[in-house]
Amino acid sequence: MKTMKHIVRNAAVAAALCFAAQPASAEISTQDFAAWLDGYKEAWETRDAEKAGALFTADAAYQENPFDEAMEGRDAIEEYWSGVTADQRDVRFTYEVLTCDGDTCLAQWHAAFTSASGGAAIELDGVFLCDFADAQTVKSLKEWWHIEVTPAAPAE
Repeated sequence: MKTMKHIVRNAAVAAALCFAAQPASAEISTQDFAAWLDGYKEAWETRDAEKAGALFTADAAYQENPFDEAMEGRDAIEEYWSGVTADQRDVRFTYEVLTCDGDTCLAQWHAAFTSASGGAAIELDGVFLCDFADAQTVKSLKEWWHIEVTPAAPAE
């Protein structure tokens, strides 16, 4: 018997892949995607904007929020990464590859870190929808995420 979680996940996967359906330019395997996500994990956990940028094509689009315009190009992605990770410490990133179809892949991810400036514990849970140019580089990333912030305990 399928659980509600599996039914919702399968529906989300189907909807995302239908929405993103385009002629495939590369056949990306779940292993390729996992290797790419391992690189993303390393870049985030080390807060290395250049490593993050290397995961994308020079003209890639990165849409961090569905209500904002996509960042265009590797330089913009690296600039974004430098700023957004500057206050993060002790980053832990995990993921689950949900599916790949042609050059489009979908993953659920989770990140936890501490805000260096305020000491808050921050958790993010989200989804990546990635279109690949080849097995190592993404040409388009769209993400959706939720945040939970636990304020630091007051100093005594």
